[in-house]
Amino acid sequence: MSIDLPARASAVVIGGGVIGSSVTYHLARAGWSDVVQLERKQFSCGTTWHAAGLIGTMRANENHAKLAEYSMSILRELEAETGRSTGFRQVGSLSIAHSEARFEELKRVASMNNAFGVTQVDILTPSEIAAIYPLLETGDLLGGSWVPHDGYASPVDVTMAFVKGARGRGAQCLEGVLVEDVIVRDGRVAGVRTDHGEIACDYVVNCAGLWARHLGRKSGVNIPLHACEHYYAVTEKLPDLPDNLPVMRDHDRCAYYKPDAGSLLVGAFEKHALAWGQDGIPADFCFDELEGHVEEQLMPVLEDAMARVPLLANTGWRKFFCGPESFTPDDQFHVGEAPEVRNYFVAAGLNSIGIQSAGGLGKALAEWIVDGHPPLDLWGNDIRRMHPFQGSQHYIQARVTETLGLLYDNHYPYRQMETARNVRHSPVHERLVALNACFGESAGWERPNWFAPTGVESKYEYSFGKQNWFPYSAEEHRAAREGVVLFDQSSFAKYLVQGRDACQALQRICSANVDLEPGRMIYTHWLNERGGIEADLTVTRLKENEYFVVSGAAVAGKDINWLQRNIPAEAHCVINDVTNAWAVFGIMGPGSRGLLSEAIPTDFSTDAFLFGGVAPVEVGAAMGRAHRVSYVGELGWEIYLPVDQARHGFDWLLRHGESHGLKMAGMHALDSCRLEKKFVHLGHDIGDEDTPLECGLGFVCDLDKPGGFIGRDAIARQRESGAWKNKRLVQFLLEDSEVMLYHHEPILRDGKLVGHLTSGGYGHTLGGSVGLGYVRDEGGVSADYVDSGKFTIEVGGVQVPAKASLRAMYDPAAERMRG
Repeated sequence: MSIDLPARASAVVIGGGVIGSSVTYHLARAGWSDVVQLERKQFSCGTTWHAAGLIGTMRANENHAKLAEYSMSILRELEAETGRSTGFRQVGSLSIAHSEARFEELKRVASMNNAFGVTQVDILTPSEIAAIYPLLETGDLLGGSWVPHDGYASPVDVTMAFVKGARGRGAQCLEGVLVEDVIVRDGRVAGVRTDHGEIACDYVVNCAGLWARHLGRKSGVNIPLHACEHYYAVTEKLPDLPDNLPVMRDHDRCAYYKPDAGSLLVGAFEKHALAWGQDGIPADFCFDELEGHVEEQLMPVLEDAMARVPLLANTGWRKFFCGPESFTPDDQFHVGEAPEVRNYFVAAGLNSIGIQSAGGLGKALAEWIVDGHPPLDLWGNDIRRMHPFQGSQHYIQARVTETLGLLYDNHYPYRQMETARNVRHSPVHERLVALNACFGESAGWERPNWFAPTGVESKYEYSFGKQNWFPYSAEEHRAAREGVVLFDQSSFAKYLVQGRDACQALQRICSANVDLEPGRMIYTHWLNERGGIEADLTVTRLKENEYFVVSGAAVAGKDINWLQRNIPAEAHCVINDVTNAWAVFGIMGPGSRGLLSEAIPTDFSTDAFLFGGVAPVEVGAAMGRAHRVSYVGELGWEIYLPVDQARHGFDWLLRHGESHGLKMAGMHALDSCRLEKKFVHLGHDIGDEDTPLECGLGFVCDLDKPGGFIGRDAIARQRESGAWKNKRLVQFLLEDSEVMLYHHEPILRDGKLVGHLTSGGYGHTLGGSVGLGYVRDEGGVSADYVDSGKFTIEVGGVQVPAKASLRAMYDPAAERMRG
């Protein structure tokens, strides 16, 4: 059949599932009436059609909760606008707990979501659960959580409502058009090539679902996702099934339950999933089911279901279903502009929450395209967070077998992935293994999180309390405060910025004045035009035309992309990612000067080696640099050595450290030290919606430097208006030393909710759990406001008294670090 395509469109959305249809609708709603949506076969024929259609609003962070709430509210709007039903039924959702760990998680998540102010979550007793869901066996339950306004909808009907709404606003939504490739010219989108001809366009949105990774690769765009087999079963008709039966989740038994046209649907998120589509997705795939492995994967879940809902033991099953669902390496969906190609946007890899995320995700991405920036902080989903190796077949195929089950597994603090590990190693990795390190993963790097004593297995035992490694990390923390420790920080991202225009280019990007003398380093932010923080890092001037930038391991892709897009094309300035060229050993603590003075023939005295100074050093025969800087709040230096000389230098430092009591320390100790010092962490405490003034780091902004910097005017306006005083980052110390903080716990002042924590951990020197969080008050958050209020932190529904301070409670004047 011949299909007439328009010659040109402002944007082409690839994919006719619920996500692509939502993006199309929201672009048209924003006034882009010439947007075109292309579906290879029929709308919703990939994974959307067989989704369970659960609509839930309880989320792990505030912005996801906002997206979910909008996704629910738009359903009623769509019905009114299009006259087409979405099948939405607001019956509520119930989550049950029959283990202490699960009940603790439910209580913490309830507190967190209530603090977001988006949805109301109630904690229920077993008798209250029985009243809401009379079919349940509740004898072994400890309790549960209840969200009264959740429910379920029809995935196909939701999709078609978006399509009808988009068409009503001028968009062309076409079926039977296969996009063969995206046309790229001069590094940006120029159009799409289809089996019915070409369309010129300025923007492309890859919402191709199962096919997104393959299509992206054709344009050099990395979209790590992979399909897994996903199962559910549907009973015969149940005549006595209550009409208002809610959605029910039994996470401990990997199951969800949903009414389904007079039957009961039981779905599974088994702990060990099976990947599918390793050899590609069949070209004619359309509303297909998979043969699957029902006996091995689904039947154990159904056996548990028959005990949990006894009537199922005497009920027939009319359908055992297996279909593909796309999953990502970290269980977070992908969204945003690809770093490889300008105007190539992605919305894919929904990890089985596509229906309940579609409205919010479509709206957010449409606004991102129209306004040129995301409407809220979505860094945890930004496609730039992905690294090239994560798109490899070996990696993604192995990882998704874990991430499917992780949706329903306990989300313990510090939980580490078990699959697709040992991809990136420090040059001294084998040395760390021999020293009994317990490794965690970040951006593929195997990093020592803590060290086990001799005779103790270096393995996590997870809980929501003090985990098994707590006393060992406490010793490392105390050694950093009282003696000297060595951190392997080789995973730091490192960039070399060179050229005669390097200084000028970085001056525009950095908030601080980086026109330094060679051999000096400065802490700075990279800001967007709104004054929000895009990067948190240090910049060292090595030579007149050469700078060395150091950032976090997880943000390398984002940082490089930010540099590339903000250095003028005509500038004589080159960026090189030299992360893998340098090892970094942090020698920290009051004993660091003594150790380094003995091990290295350099003057480390305060007068000779100022804070922020950088100098060449000889570590045995290894030639490197020492940077005087500290993320732990103590005297210390970071020793940079070429990777080929790193093991020699590491052994040299350890050998000379023996007489100084040198102790190895891991990332958990680093984190607990920085929390005590109120040092921020990008992605937790600061992001693109937070400004330096709000987080207490206004000193990084040099408003008077020649030429200004990106975001300078926004910061000047905020400073002049005083608006930043209404939102300020505050440090908290719990008065009960046994209670643990992690993040997102609600903050209350005099019984009134004023914010939630952005990060938390245990402060071994301060003697209790420490948290950082923004406090908001229209009257201003001053030192007097903080000192005069009675603060509590809600932990799992319990109010725990806390001390509060705008300044760091540990060494507020930074005398130990700079002395």
